[in-house]
Amino acid sequence: MKESKVITRVKQLLAKGEGVRAEFKESRSKLPASLFESICAMLNHDGGDIFLGVDDNGQVIGVDQDKIETITTNLVNLSNNSEKLDPPFILFPQIHSMNKKTVVHIQIPCSSQLHKSSGIVFDRSNDGDFRVNEPQRIAEIYNKKRAHYTEGIIYPEIQFSDFNPTLFPKFRNLIKSNEANHPWLALSDEQLLKKAGLWKRDFQSAKEGYTLAAVLLLGTDEVIQQVLPHYKIDALVRIENTDRYDDRLYIQTNLIDSYDQLMSFVAKHLPDKFYTEGTQRKSLRTAIFREIVANLLVHREYTNAHPTSFIIYGDKVETKNANNPHGAGNLLVDDFSPFPKNPLIAKFFIQLGRVDELGSGVINVNKFIKKYSGKINPTFIEGTTFKIKIPLTKELTGGAIDGVIDGAIDGVIGGATEELKEKLTVLLKAIISNEGKRVSEYKKETNIGSERTIERYFQQLRDVEFIEFKGDSAKTGGYFITEALKKSLANRTNEGIIDGVTDGAIDGVIDGTIGDVTEELKRKLTVLLKAIISNEGKRVSEYKEETQLGSERTIERYIQQLRNAEFIEFKGGSAKTGGYFLTEVLKEKLN
Repeated sequence: MKESKVITRVKQLLAKGEGVRAEFKESRSKLPASLFESICAMLNHDGGDIFLGVDDNGQVIGVDQDKIETITTNLVNLSNNSEKLDPPFILFPQIHSMNKKTVVHIQIPCSSQLHKSSGIVFDRSNDGDFRVNEPQRIAEIYNKKRAHYTEGIIYPEIQFSDFNPTLFPKFRNLIKSNEANHPWLALSDEQLLKKAGLWKRDFQSAKEGYTLAAVLLLGTDEVIQQVLPHYKIDALVRIENTDRYDDRLYIQTNLIDSYDQLMSFVAKHLPDKFYTEGTQRKSLRTAIFREIVANLLVHREYTNAHPTSFIIYGDKVETKNANNPHGAGNLLVDDFSPFPKNPLIAKFFIQLGRVDELGSGVINVNKFIKKYSGKINPTFIEGTTFKIKIPLTKELTGGAIDGVIDGAIDGVIGGATEELKEKLTVLLKAIISNEGKRVSEYKKETNIGSERTIERYFQQLRDVEFIEFKGDSAKTGGYFITEALKKSLANRTNEGIIDGVTDGAIDGVIDGTIGDVTEELKRKLTVLLKAIISNEGKRVSEYKEETQLGSERTIERYIQQLRNAEFIEFKGGSAKTGGYFLTEVLKEKLN
């Protein structure tokens, strides 16, 4: 059996050996005495990974099976104990089985706060953990964190009354659903915020109060806008209307509700796919986009005025986020060091169950994208703007069918609920995947109701001429899609493929050949090239009228850029009799 990417990554970390970001401890039956010194040091330095059940050489020794629950429970409780770790930083270990032996993996982010263990500050080097006693050295660690992690900015005038009261029962329920015995649940609301690190004291300036992280997570909309007037998230769909948008969601609320609104936006505009992982049925759309949405919210640099964008195109989803970079370039799934940009916000989202361990987003998206869209290699690009590109395709059983069904139900069946529309979509996809079956077989495959219910759905699809019955009797015949539906699906799919490949090709050429261009210019080149694909052989004046992108001189400049990239070429005796056509180079890309 092929091992999971998580196990592969654990093996890679063990193979690298101990260092400033890795610590191995044998710890067969209990937590090692020095564990919280190492945790404190990593929180204060650059984060890292601690493995229990591993010797100094990286060999898996294993933790005693009957001690695992005690070890993990003690770790959770003690990491939330200010006598052991101050301020507390609750940690939830991961349990991995490797060669029939159990390893406990504690992933530790770099914290935005200065921590002590048993009243002592620890830092980290390649030689391990060391005490920091000098006030000047402690101040250096503190100042580094204060400068880098703006989520920890203190707002002394923010009061508990400035938080949205409806959010407290909401996030408590989320925590309880994720971890029924979570230690935070026994605290009052104000105690919980302090334990979560959302209230702190600056020992250098004597400031104390709630932080920017607290405002973003729980503040009322009015307070958030007063503290960060530039804060917004712009979600767009640009599939049909690429010049502007097909749909738009403008978000300026707390991060907890922002997550829900963005996930609803995704559900509204992207089809879902289910597959079975073990015995569990899993939503691929949720598995992928919960990671993307959480990444946008958890890792943004909120003091930067650059807005967050989430855009759904015909061939991809693309996000952009202001970032305080910790490196540059593409993050590779097999070789990257996860680094939280807002550790307090990340920790809070982990308790809600909306984020898994640090770095899981890159791993999970790579794991599921092939099953979802049939494509591979999503890109995560670290820089002053953090960019993510998730490749999509308009599949026969995805966006195209959904569009056809939506049109038929809205225009023919009439008055259908969203639930009925969803069930008709499921049934029609099943018929397309396996034509010629009978009602009883589609009942088992779809699980959307009794045979009588399925028969009623079949009649509705027959009424709009989507399906037809072929055969001499109910026992020997079956259901097939009609020629009318086949033609409609083919037209929509071909349009989607052309849009998708064109956008992808333009992205590739602009990024790799034309050079550094703005998003606005990229969009205009896309519009112009699509016009040429649809109507080859036209002249500049005709493309000017069709695209409305600017003057003839402007269009000529865009055409020259496309010619330089070998996307188009001019054919004909003169400018009056000739026109522009696709090159063989581009045709190969489109095919």
